[in-house]
Amino acid sequence: MKQKAPLIDALLGLIAMAGLIALYAPLVAVAALSFFQILRVRGVMGFAPFSLEPYVALIANGEILAALATSLIVAVVASLASLVLALMFAFYFVSARRGFGLMMQVMVFLPFLLPPIITGLSLLIAFREIEFSRGLATIIVGHIVFIVPVVYRTVLVRLQLLGGSLTEASLDLGASQAQTLIHVILPQMRPALISGVLLAFAISFDETLITLFVAGSETTLPIRLWAMMRVGFVPEINALATLILVFTAVITVAIGLLQRSPAGHAS
Repeated sequence: MKQKAPLIDALLGLIAMAGLIALYAPLVAVAALSFFQILRVRGVMGFAPFSLEPYVALIANGEILAALATSLIVAVVASLASLVLALMFAFYFVSARRGFGLMMQVMVFLPFLLPPIITGLSLLIAFREIEFSRGLATIIVGHIVFIVPVVYRTVLVRLQLLGGSLTEASLDLGASQAQTLIHVILPQMRPALISGVLLAFAISFDETLITLFVAGSETTLPIRLWAMMRVGFVPEINALATLILVFTAVITVAIGLLQRSPAGHAS
């Protein structure tokens, strides 16, 4: 058995490497094609010289800049609102009776567990029934419904790890509940709060399917990218996809660094 272990380890390593290549090769190809355009001359494929023209064209495209602004507004508002709601839900779950807490938790997670097309369609029907015009506000509401569970889970885990000893000690020393929350509980939860907001921001910034149902005449950056792809592939599409990829990767790295910090590791 010991003699077979190196062979099995090597085989598992090859499988893992093949999986990583399959996952990341398309992303690397998109990034490369944003700088080197493919040329075909008499059936022979080649590459054009290195160029930043697709990125310059993106900066000069007013529709893309407007879509970027919309995506940033939606992501910021939705992630901050989700943080507030997640804190409220988490505190309620910790203090509520078991039956009510579990029921609330199911209701919070359900929109995230459902297929996005079902969530988007449900929101569309709801907005039509109450005759609420689709636009920026409906996009924000749709994103909040979808990303609250992400922030809630991060916040709840950290809050449960803190326990009630800090709160009891603060109250015994004469602090009010508001002072305990602001000066004791929230500072201890800071890494989890930041991680939750960053993750919610990244999900909201990239969200497409729910947005298609509730956007109305508004256009976010992923929807603009989708519209550009329907017309035809141009170098600007690769450049835009690369920027979104880099932006998401930066947020992911930031979340990882926060979780590796001494305070964040406990969360």
